[in-house]
Amino acid sequence: MRIAFLTAPEGVEQIELTEPWEAVLEAGGEPVLVSTKRGRIQAFNHLDKADTFPVDQVVGDVSAESFDGLVLPGGVANPDALRLDEGAISFVRDFFDQGRPVAAICHAAWTLVEAGVVSGRVLTSWPSLQTDIRNAGGTWVDEQVHVDQGPNVLITSRKPDDLKAFREAFLPEFAQASPKSTS
Repeated sequence: MRIAFLTAPEGVEQIELTEPWEAVLEAGGEPVLVSTKRGRIQAFNHLDKADTFPVDQVVGDVSAESFDGLVLPGGVANPDALRLDEGAISFVRDFFDQGRPVAAICHAAWTLVEAGVVSGRVLTSWPSLQTDIRNAGGTWVDEQVHVDQGPNVLITSRKPDDLKAFREAFLPEFAQASPKSTS
């Protein structure tokens, strides 16, 4: 199970990166940090700088075909920056085009809106994004985690307090998508 974690160089909510990352590791998978620039990304604890993490691959050098799934961590600045990067948006669209599972938490739904992949889908997010999701043709629900079984599986969650439910929802979907899965 090889899972891409897409972030901008700055602004990802640290716990929304590290908790799902650890879940993939604990499940025997390989998390890969993909960003729009080489080097390190700067994570945040809300508005305060937190740790930095090394970028494994740059979005322009990889494709969705190399991964079993995609995690989009939130943080307000992270998806806002990703929305402006056509390579990042194209990378996200590729997962949907190929029917690969995608998991997004909190403000990461902005990246999905920009990629044009929420129309006809049901998802959750940080509450302030509900109008954006509806305007993009999606249905917003206020749930800890929501799994939409559309053409590809889309797992969404609202906030860091929902990380346990998020983890329990996306891990089985990613494992099922993995060609190495024995299930």
